[in-house]
Amino acid sequence: MTQTPLTLRRWKRVEYERLVDLGAFDREPIELIGGHLIVAEPKGSRHATAVDAADETLRAVLPPGWVVRNQNPVALDEESEPEPDLAVVPGARGDYRQQHPSRAALVVEVAESSLAFDRTQKGSLYARAGVAEYWIVNLMDDVLEVYRTPAPDPAAPYGWAYAEREALPQTATIAPLAIPSAPVRVARLFC
Repeated sequence: MTQTPLTLRRWKRVEYERLVDLGAFDREPIELIGGHLIVAEPKGSRHATAVDAADETLRAVLPPGWVVRNQNPVALDEESEPEPDLAVVPGARGDYRQQHPSRAALVVEVAESSLAFDRTQKGSLYARAGVAEYWIVNLMDDVLEVYRTPAPDPAAPYGWAYAEREALPQTATIAPLAIPSAPVRVARLFC
């Protein structure tokens, strides 16, 4: 007997948002990634502390006209609405009362057990969406991974990847591309 291959159903963002509005995912942290519903991994103490530290650090250096969104959705395209640990978006908080932002100047993920997924899947997804800069606060190696310059890459999961990649030690300082007047000490992102 041969088994029929499984068929995966791809979800559209509008369908996903409707399910969210109906309360379908109230008990489980779900993200829409490339048309698939992905259960977010639990966050340990170190992860949660690093998210808070990076959030406080970015808020402290950003000039008016920029918002840091903490673990909130970014409507990237018709099949993706991830909830990155942090997203720096233009405008004011009230600008997103009616809909999630669709563009971010910077996306930050804090990674421990999700490091491989954040590098490949989410990195490709953010590059495809045109996010100019993506940071991974890598808790496994205690470095900040900086990804810049999205470019087509047929080998990447979503057909895009970042052409520039750099791992910065905690002694380094970096400023987001979109806000060069906002330098950040890398160590402050860890706690």
